[in-house]
Amino acid sequence: MSSPPTLTLHVLPPSHPSKAAEEAIKFKGLAYEKVDLVGGEHNAAMEEIYGAGNRTVPGLVVDGEPVHGSRAILAKLEEIAPDPPLFPAEIADAVREAERWGDEELQQLGRNLAWGALHFRPESMGTIGGSGPLDPAGTDFAIKYLRAAWRYHGITATQLAADLEGLPEKLDHVDALAEQGIVGGTMPTAADLQIGSTLRVFLMIGDLRELMEERPAADIARRWFPDYPGEIPAGAFPAGWVPARS
Repeated sequence: MSSPPTLTLHVLPPSHPSKAAEEAIKFKGLAYEKVDLVGGEHNAAMEEIYGAGNRTVPGLVVDGEPVHGSRAILAKLEEIAPDPPLFPAEIADAVREAERWGDEELQQLGRNLAWGALHFRPESMGTIGGSGPLDPAGTDFAIKYLRAAWRYHGITATQLAADLEGLPEKLDHVDALAEQGIVGGTMPTAADLQIGSTLRVFLMIGDLRELMEERPAADIARRWFPDYPGEIPAGAFPAGWVPARS
């Protein structure tokens, strides 16, 4: 019997793809070391470990082999520890497609909408780290940090308004995946973790909860990511930006 692999996970604490990767490791029952990187310094650190161009989190080193990105990490975990499965055989192809959608079409909204809401309520940035709202001096720092985050992620007010307008369609797609049994079961699939981590970001934004409550999207988010710090009060986004629930 071979010995278990040595795993080192590199993350940023607020990163939802990082949380997806960590929950996948826990689901597989594997021991691992987690290294929390420092925002603003993590790009260089990630490139040093994972190679040129691989500047984002998460990354996982498996017995010395660097694996970059949440989808690649989940695939590698399935390879080294097939049970319990993240890609159940009978729905594996559908799970992979849903996971791709969660990564390529939903994940960025978690960044845009969270950084977007914080722009309007910068004192709430303190809650992301598990503390309370920031004091005035801390809020001054947060405002500068958030401006930099908008530049880094290419966020604009126009893009933010468009993301909010398109959110109901994304949530409807999650509901459809749940109806098909691709997500929302008693055991997580790779799609549950990839999609659910982003949905959990939405739930910390008060303006978005009405769109999500009492539907599979909220259940999936809370089931696989029950402990998720952050609270941005309702009323952050300008009036009329958040679509009404139909």
